[in-house]
Amino acid sequence: MKIFIKILAVAAALWATTQLVDGIAVSARTPLREIGTLLAVAFVFGVVNAVLKPVIKLLGCAFYVLTLGLFALVVNAGLLLLTSWIAEQFRLPFHVSGFWPAFWGAILIGLISWVLDLILGD
Repeated sequence: MKIFIKILAVAAALWATTQLVDGIAVSARTPLREIGTLLAVAFVFGVVNAVLKPVIKLLGCAFYVLTLGLFALVVNAGLLLLTSWIAEQFRLPFHVSGFWPAFWGAILIGLISWVLDLILGD
């Protein structure tokens, strides 16, 4: 149940991000398909973060230390771009058009997810 709530929270953050950041879009034709796409992309984003983020943190530890953690913003943008690419492979109508939309989108997704986690709790 906890995982499903987290996916819903990330899907809500993704939806808000598509509304606020030019260059991140869901091009679904119906609201139901848009919701399904957001849930699927939230799941993919969660898997990408769970699998790759620890490896990247381990390998890029020096960059995290040298940049006082700001390298995490670049990593999160890259993971959002990777999520967009994977979504395209599954023919999901979700697209991130470049690094800067991914950068700002990753910040927004992180902030909105954090606020929703505070509201929803564990």
